[in-house]
Amino acid sequence: MTAMTNKTMTNGKMNDKDRFTMTELAALRNDLLQGGMIDSYEAAELLQVFLMGRGYGVSPKAALDAAGRVEMAGCAMPVLVHELENLAMVM
Repeated sequence: MTAMTNKTMTNGKMNDKDRFTMTELAALRNDLLQGGMIDSYEAAELLQVFLMGRGYGVSPKAALDAAGRVEMAGCAMPVLVHELENLAMVM
């Protein structure tokens, strides 16, 4: 069961259903992009640390798969958000 569903944006800000602020997401994206998107294993670890630090469970295999998709998309914010939504599991 993922933790985040049916999100909407209001005036560029997330509503009560959202778990992460745009500032947090932008910082994660910058970390991923720093150094040329690092490698998929390091990117997966960053995704795991980001989510676990906010109280979500994360499958290491799923994080690696997601990191690959984020990397292929050039770390586009919509793809990053989508992958985080799919990864975040309620503990």
